[in-house]
Amino acid sequence: MTLPKITLTRRWPEAVEDQLRRTYNLDSNESDQPMNPEQLGAALARSDAVCPTVSDRIDAELLNGADIQARIIASYGVGFDHIDLAAAKKRGIVVTNTPEVLTDCTADLAMTLLLGIARRAGEGERHVRAKAWVGWHPTHMMGAKITGKTLGLVGLGRIGLAVARRAHFGFGMRVIYFDPAPPPADVVQAVGAEARDSLKSLLREADFVSLHCPSNEATHHLMNAERFELMRDSAFLINTSRGDVVDCDALVDALGNKQIAGAGLDVYEGEPTVPEALTDLENVMLLPHLGSATLETRIAMGMRVAENLEAFFAGGEPRDRVG
Repeated sequence: MTLPKITLTRRWPEAVEDQLRRTYNLDSNESDQPMNPEQLGAALARSDAVCPTVSDRIDAELLNGADIQARIIASYGVGFDHIDLAAAKKRGIVVTNTPEVLTDCTADLAMTLLLGIARRAGEGERHVRAKAWVGWHPTHMMGAKITGKTLGLVGLGRIGLAVARRAHFGFGMRVIYFDPAPPPADVVQAVGAEARDSLKSLLREADFVSLHCPSNEATHHLMNAERFELMRDSAFLINTSRGDVVDCDALVDALGNKQIAGAGLDVYEGEPTVPEALTDLENVMLLPHLGSATLETRIAMGMRVAENLEAFFAGGEPRDRVG
């Protein structure tokens, strides 16, 4: 019996690769360098399944290739905006993702950024490492208090709900949210969140704005110059969703002009490139897309891919089909 050929576009945790290797003819990207379009196209042509990450763009041009063998694209991550679902459907290719398993870690990281930028933790560490600290004094590097402040969540899906729970019950924050398609009322009530009828009203009221929305046409540059003007000059922006939800040029201006107090970012438009105008600012905390970066979560993501593959090759419906 010939085993299905599976291509991983990057290295995955060893425990996951070992399991996949026992079940399939596994082709792992030993270099662990991002594949270029030609390499991705070759993987689609030689494999029964391609397992990309959120940084691998699989667009219509690739999916319109003449010699595609792949029947499933089992993505390693919750987002799927890097895959052209319409083009995949046209070619009869199933697309899956890995929801739920990375919710807690991403919510934890959102709170890390919120706490870190409010208390100037990144700035403080740079201060100590540069040997510039001369000792404690009453007005040194004062930040913003968290307890009792208002957190505005843009999007109240799984991760938004997990952040709300942490902020409200863990830090005594008041939580408001805007979401055109909110979860059921009892779910919202359980995390102590209050609805706002527009993004505008949320931005005007929140001390912290945390983004938890998908990347699509409606959310592209959702946070732009006009919306930064609505925020309080003492407010902070947190983004662990997708980089293109924020207009980076407008954010740099808002930070530089003190329209807002600061920002904590884990994702960037055009990453891994981060504009120098952003890295030069002190009132921003920057992380390298670490939302799901714990060993436990990355293994769980891989096992969720394995579960989707197993269902597909057994002739069933994958649990996490998105296209």
